[in-house]
Amino acid sequence: MSKKNKDAAADDFGGFRAGFSVLVGRPNAGKSTLTNALVGKKVAITSAKPQTTRHTIRGIVHREDAQLILVDTPGLHRPRTLLGKRLNDLVADTLAEVDAIGFCIPANEKIGPGDKYIAAQLAAVGRKPVVAIVTKADLVDRQALTEQLLAVAGLGREVMGEEGWKDIVPVSASDGFQVETVADVLISHMPPSPPLYPDGELTDEPEAVMVAELIREAALEGVRDELPHSLAVVVEEIVAREDRPEDNPLLDVRVNLYVERPSQKAIIIGKGGSRLREVGTNARKGIEALLGTRIYLDLHVKVAKDWQRDPKQLVKLGF
Repeated sequence: MSKKNKDAAADDFGGFRAGFSVLVGRPNAGKSTLTNALVGKKVAITSAKPQTTRHTIRGIVHREDAQLILVDTPGLHRPRTLLGKRLNDLVADTLAEVDAIGFCIPANEKIGPGDKYIAAQLAAVGRKPVVAIVTKADLVDRQALTEQLLAVAGLGREVMGEEGWKDIVPVSASDGFQVETVADVLISHMPPSPPLYPDGELTDEPEAVMVAELIREAALEGVRDELPHSLAVVVEEIVAREDRPEDNPLLDVRVNLYVERPSQKAIIIGKGGSRLREVGTNARKGIEALLGTRIYLDLHVKVAKDWQRDPKQLVKLGF
C-alpha cells in the first residue's frame, strides 16, 4: 500500500491503529514478564525456569488512539522432543500472522547461539518489521547496557542486512523503565484499523487455560530444573457449587497435574502432601482474583509416561 493510501486508511479510522505483535526470544528472555508489564495485569505465566510458556496468550494494551494485542509464545529453541517441535511450530504459525515482531534479548547475558538461531529464523520470515527489545536492563550498569545495545545492533545488520532491526529499545519490565516506549514503538508498526477487542478486555484466553497456567506457575516454584518440561496441567471442570446462597457463591475447580515419572509425582506432592497443599494455596489466590469468586481447588497428580514424546498423550493434554 502506498503512503497516500495508508494515510487515507488511517483517516477512515480517525487515526486509530490496531494489530498483533508477537514477543519472541529464547527461553527465559523476559517475554512473559514484559507482556504483563505492558498490559498492566498478569495475563502470562512467569517463572525463573526456562520453557514455562506453553500457550500463545494474548495480552491487550488499550490506548485512546490504538490497541496492541500481544501474543506471548514459547521460547524458540532447537527442539529435542515432539513437544519441543510442536511448540516451535506454534511460534512459526504465530509469526506468519502478526503485524510486527518484538525480539527479546536479555541485557545481562551475552548474545549466544540461541539468539543467533532465532535471529536467522526472523530474517527468513520476510518483510515483517522486527523490533529488538533488550530486556532486564535493570540488571546491568549503563556501560554494559550500551555494549549490549551495540552488540544487538550488530546482530541485526548481520542477519537483516545494512538496515538491521526496525528499532532497538532497552527495557526493564520489573521497574517500568521504558515499558511505555516499547508499547509506543510496537504500535507505530500497527496498521490503521478500528479496535479489535472491547475496551477493558485484557486477554482472550479461556478462563480454564488461565487457571491451568496459574497452577502450573505455582507448581514450578522452587522445584528442580528437570520438572518444568515434564509438567502439564489440565483443568477438568469449573462448576458452581449447588445450594449456595447468591451472596456467597463457590466454584469447584477440579484439576489434574501430569508428570512423566513417579519420582516427579513425589516431588509435586511432597512429604505427606505438603508440597501439593502449598501449590493449591498459592494458586488459589490468583484464581479467585481471576474468576472473581471463592473457589474450592481439587488437585490430583497423575503419571503419563514420557508424554512429551507420545503423539496421543500430547493431543490428550492439549498440545
